[in-house]
Amino acid sequence: MKNLYTLKYALMSVLAISLLYACESNSSYEDEAPSIANIAVSNPNFSTLEAAAVLGNVAVTLSNSNPNDPSGDYTVFAPTNDAFGRLGLNENTLGVLQPAFLTNTLLYHVSNGNLRSDAIMDGVASTSAIGVDRRFVSRDGDLYINGSKILATDIMASNGTVHAIDKVMIATGVDIVQSAIALQSANVFTTPELSYLVEAVVYTNLVGALSASEGSPSFTVFAPSDQAFIDLGAALGLTFNEPADIRQLPVDVVTTVLLNHVVANNGKFTCEMNQGSITPLGGDALTLGAFENGTITVSGAGSGGEVANMLIPDVQTTNGIVHVIDRVLLPNL
Repeated sequence: MKNLYTLKYALMSVLAISLLYACESNSSYEDEAPSIANIAVSNPNFSTLEAAAVLGNVAVTLSNSNPNDPSGDYTVFAPTNDAFGRLGLNENTLGVLQPAFLTNTLLYHVSNGNLRSDAIMDGVASTSAIGVDRRFVSRDGDLYINGSKILATDIMASNGTVHAIDKVMIATGVDIVQSAIALQSANVFTTPELSYLVEAVVYTNLVGALSASEGSPSFTVFAPSDQAFIDLGAALGLTFNEPADIRQLPVDVVTTVLLNHVVANNGKFTCEMNQGSITPLGGDALTLGAFENGTITVSGAGSGGEVANMLIPDVQTTNGIVHVIDRVLLPNL
């Protein structure tokens, strides 16, 4: 708790990271590096991060040394406004997130110590302030942390380093099923999400298979949103007014459809997947689109060529990576 209490002051330093200021070669900057707080001057490109830090009670100035690391430093991976915008968030809409979830998400972007770009390489792991590891991936000459592209590196400060990234990183700290339940129970967004998916998992008795256990496999899961299931019902001539309505479909059909969304491939972030076919646990091969702008599309063999887009990519759980999508992936039924 001491670590979290201290680190709750860490992200005010990245409220508005000024890359232009960091790159300026004025004499005062060269003579003495400013603290992260001084680098984090008002910059409209980071206004959402500023608002998030306030709303999530991650208030602070990182003008002081980090007492929890011998170096006295912090490393911060700072999402831009566009990074928040991928999730439909800006400084005026952050209230759709639960404060506790927002706080943990912000702290997931912070780590103790001074991790500079020369130590960031493919396959290396970095532990966040909430104790969850993040991994670095190299692709096409770019570096990613989880599925987030590192846009700028080594914005140096007297008490650490800042790197800018293009997507907000999310980690739940629990397994795939519990992560879905957290969304369904409005512990992430203030309104429920993935309620139909949770109902389907319970209906098909797949809770155990997708839950964490000793030595359990790591999955990539394409998780259809509530609206995706509602749209599926309409396409089938059914009305899905509530999650229990999915039980109008035979349990074996729902089982096949659900398993068509799960791939046992050690859990892949978007930047680790390639265009082509992948084989899920059940159903038929899925088709992945090209990796573009930090995301991919995916389609099922029975979806008539319609592709699903990622609404929330790269959610890290304890037994896999979840990508929330806007369409149910149908096999050939």
